[in-house]
Amino acid sequence: MKASIEQTELFKAMGRVQSIVEKRTTIPILSNVLIEARDDQLFLRTTDLDIEVLDKVKAVVEIPGALTVGANTFHEIVRKLPDGSLIQLIGDAGSNQLEISASKSRFFLSTLPKEDFPVMASEEYENEFVAAAKVIKRLFDKSKFAMSSEETRYYLNGVYFHPCEEGGSHFLRAVATDGHRLAQIDVDPPEGMKSFSGVIVPKKTVSELRMVLETGNDEISISVSNNKIRFSNQNLTLTSKVVDGTFPDYKRVIPVNNEKK
Repeated sequence: MKASIEQTELFKAMGRVQSIVEKRTTIPILSNVLIEARDDQLFLRTTDLDIEVLDKVKAVVEIPGALTVGANTFHEIVRKLPDGSLIQLIGDAGSNQLEISASKSRFFLSTLPKEDFPVMASEEYENEFVAAAKVIKRLFDKSKFAMSSEETRYYLNGVYFHPCEEGGSHFLRAVATDGHRLAQIDVDPPEGMKSFSGVIVPKKTVSELRMVLETGNDEISISVSNNKIRFSNQNLTLTSKVVDGTFPDYKRVIPVNNEKK
């Protein structure tokens, strides 16, 4: 593998993908980022087996290839290189090393083969639709404060994301509760959205969604199945398993016919 990329672009991309990497893990490959160079792009992929992030940035690829390298160490090296410098990445499968050179600096990092990297299985999603980033950001930002962190009631450790109908009107709704407080927020259903089974988006995924939603004007593609949910914009894709459980009937605890306001 041989590729060249600007430091600023690589640093931004690594900042996004390395945030889900666990600092302490018993599986060494999960500490790594999978780097693939092809089609004049660098594809960066990380996973913790529950969430997978894939980012792509423009690069000059002379020799295509793929390898994995320690995500946090690689991120720190890129961060300390001069702003705007041209970074050259040279991977040698024979020596299991990645050479990083920019300006007057050279680094050598040990690598692991890409075949060892666990890529999350792709599947058919029962519903796919597109929504404005600011709409999805509002849904999760307004509800996530009420998520529970109690391990015994794991089905409350996330945001219940689902379509609903009330009084003849249709909504896309997010609900979160910790048993003491409850947050519910509705938005108009995006065009092309069909009905789908509600899913509980895990707490960690909700906090990591900021990297997909950080560009306020972008449209976000959302794909939902019984086991997974995927959020993607032009360059970045976040795929997550959903919480395997049933969210309680929250409508029963919301008072109705309130006489006083």
